Amino acid sequence: MRSLKILHVLRAPIGGLFRHVVDLVHGQIARGHQVGIVADSSTGNARSREIFAGLAPLLALGLTLTPVHRPFGPQDLPAAWQITKRVRKTEPDVIHGHGAKGGAFARLALAAKPAIRAYTPHGGSLLLDHTSFTGKAYLALERMLMWRGDLYLFESAYSARIFDGKIGQPVGLVRVVHNGVAGNEFAPVTLADHATDLVFLGEFRPVKGIDLLIDAIASLHRGGAHVTATLVGEGPDMASLSAQVARTELTGFIRFAPPMPARAAMALGRIMVIPSRAESLPYVVLEAASAGKPLITTSVGGIPEIYGPLSPVLVPPGDVTVLAAAIASALADPDAMVEITRKLRAQVAAAFSADAMVDGVIAGYEQAIRRVPALSRALPAQA
Repeated sequence: MRSLKILHVLRAPIGGLFRHVVDLVHGQIARGHQVGIVADSSTGNARSREIFAGLAPLLALGLTLTPVHRPFGPQDLPAAWQITKRVRKTEPDVIHGHGAKGGAFARLALAAKPAIRAYTPHGGSLLLDHTSFTGKAYLALERMLMWRGDLYLFESAYSARIFDGKIGQPVGLVRVVHNGVAGNEFAPVTLADHATDLVFLGEFRPVKGIDLLIDAIASLHRGGAHVTATLVGEGPDMASLSAQVARTELTGFIRFAPPMPARAAMALGRIMVIPSRAESLPYVVLEAASAGKPLITTSVGGIPEIYGPLSPVLVPPGDVTVLAAAIASALADPDAMVEITRKLRAQVAAAFSADAMVDGVIAGYEQAIRRVPALSRALPAQA
């Protein structure tokens, strides 16, 4: 293996995308590569700042935080210039963009020497409504940028299919490399004394389906089951979700908690519920499964790839009635949930390793480098 200079570019340092980048960075550094990160300075939270503080001393190519706005527009020019300056200064062999915004900057940055442009969508523009003006604009931009991509890395076969269908077949190399979890994540989680029946962990956005979970709990209450829940996270839907809880008279039964590590969040509820309307390959599902946490989630995105033969237990997205029934069944028959949880944990242990994820991404870089003669000649041969 030869040492590569790798620069990761992303927008918001939150959620599963950030977890993926952090895991990749640690794994790549451990394998002898020089790594750097460029991310948005205006988003994130206390947890992401803590992670950056621990990572910064390890980053040979540095940590660059600069304002990166969510929508595309003229306000992107300063960020594009900052990222180009970082690329020219560090001269990376690989510029790896994550999410729609990070992927665009990684492919548009003007480099002083040949570099592989890698892109992992992480859902991103793939999850947008492409019948809307915004969705069409993102779709058009993705098509334009395909010609600047050397390597397309998808966390799920589902994402690769959606990209082909909505955007087109990439010109560059395509690889599916599943997200993975580390061995220490298979330790069981001890419930907190004040744990509720259910717990949700994620961003408070419409795509996560938290409103559906609240409606399902309200339905169970109307039937006489006083189910409790903890909603862990933050995001643009915070105010509307709080109002929904008040409107459905669930204030004493549903509580909110700020972002925290996944295992700390899992301790706050007996059963994790992830009622997403759309996903790519969510880390929260892998984290719950590896920890042996009873889990109710939906049949969207790459989640069936995680569940494999257990996929029939998944809930259809957007169906409050079926979601409420699944919650009621899980609470009434915990032994059945234990058996499903045991099988899912074994499935994840066998097929979703963090080491395999890191090695798969690096193998993708190497394969892409071999397709660019100027870069392949400039780098030392593999050991």
